[in-house]
Amino acid sequence: MNHLLEQLAGNELAGFILVLARITPLFFLAPLFSSKMIPPHVRGIIAVAISIGLAPVALQGQHVPSDALALAGLVLEGLLVGFGFAFALAALFAAVESAGSLADIQSGFSYGGLIDPIDGNQGGVLTGFYSLVGTLIFLAIGGDAWTLRGLARTFQLVPLTSAPQLTSLIGGAEHMFTGVFAATLEVAAPVVIALLITDVAFGVVSRVVPQISVFAVGFPAKVVVALLIVGASMPFLAGWMSEQLSTSVGAALGALHVA
Repeated sequence: MNHLLEQLAGNELAGFILVLARITPLFFLAPLFSSKMIPPHVRGIIAVAISIGLAPVALQGQHVPSDALALAGLVLEGLLVGFGFAFALAALFAAVESAGSLADIQSGFSYGGLIDPIDGNQGGVLTGFYSLVGTLIFLAIGGDAWTLRGLARTFQLVPLTSAPQLTSLIGGAEHMFTGVFAATLEVAAPVVIALLITDVAFGVVSRVVPQISVFAVGFPAKVVVALLIVGASMPFLAGWMSEQLSTSVGAALGALHVA
């Protein structure tokens, strides 16, 4: 009986380590979970708590080898699956932040840099604003629950003791990476188009009335136009993020296959 209990405890402990290895990448790449506003030790506690909750589900019908070398290989494979899943979510927020950066460049806000409290990176005013609004929308639409449900689904697609198919993972990561620029243009299109029209209008004015200082008048006007268009387009960002979140989670799960 004691030997059986030791075997069960060893299997559950090894399974917990594998689950923790798959969850850890979320706290490096995934939105909200990797936020610098959450202290590292708090993120560690949350990762352990989530692992404890998911371990019984992941260990159903699984016998984890006790050999150290085999266990190390499974840990690396779990990290690979976790990074593949988290990368898809990180690409979504990268597109939102890139849209803010593009709007900063077009409007002139890029001349002043601020520290984004979400990820700790330096960026323009609109970059930080888009990042903050994106995080709030992520919470409002239940993005954290989507993420955890998707992560739990990965244990069915790629069990703890199985290896992911590398070609499928690489293809999924490539698809998400190439889609960042297109998603950035979708989010930033209203601001970019409005500012482009504003530049063209001031260019025409400078040709018709050369006495007007376009630089003195144009910069404040572009700031006003940018703020108005950003405010008007915010309601549409929530619907876009909700659709893209489900698409990103679906694409990440679709890229996971057993080798």
